[in-house]
Amino acid sequence: MDQNPPSYFDLELTVNNERRSHRVPTRLRLLDFIRDVLQLTGTKEVCGEGECGACSVILDGKIVNSCLIFACETHGSSITTIEGLAVNGELTDLQKAFISEHSVQCGYCIPGMIMVGEEILRGSDHPDRDEIKTGLSGNICRCTGYHKIVDAIEKVGKES
Repeated sequence: MDQNPPSYFDLELTVNNERRSHRVPTRLRLLDFIRDVLQLTGTKEVCGEGECGACSVILDGKIVNSCLIFACETHGSSITTIEGLAVNGELTDLQKAFISEHSVQCGYCIPGMIMVGEEILRGSDHPDRDEIKTGLSGNICRCTGYHKIVDAIEKVGKES
C-alpha cells in the first residue's frame, strides 16, 4: 500500500451547470479552484477559516464555505457560485433587491450573503426577519450592520 497520496487528482464536476474536468493538486482548496483555475472571482476569501461566509457556494444543494473544502472532495458534485445564479444575464430577484435596497457596501461579503439569501428563500416561502437573521448567522458583514441585507431578503420573500 502506497503511504504517499498522489499529488494530483483528476477532478470532474459541474460548476454553474457546466461540466468541468481539471487535474488539480490534491491540497487545492475549492475556493482557490473556483477563483484561480475557473477564474470565477465573485466568490471571495476574507478569513480563510470558515468564519465569515464570504466564500459561500452551493455544493450539491447545500451552502458550504469553499475555503474549508479541498477541490478533490467535490468530485462528481454540482457547485453553484454567485456567477451561476443569473439566467441569460438576468439577475435574480434577490440580486436586484440587494441593489434596490442599497445592501451593498464594500462588496466582499455580498456574494456569500446572496448565496445564503437564495438558500433562505428556497427553504421558506415567506421568511420573517428572525428566520433571515438566523439563516445569515454564519456570514459576517463589517460595513452594513445587516439591516439592508435583511431588508433585501425580506422584500423578495414578501413578493414571492
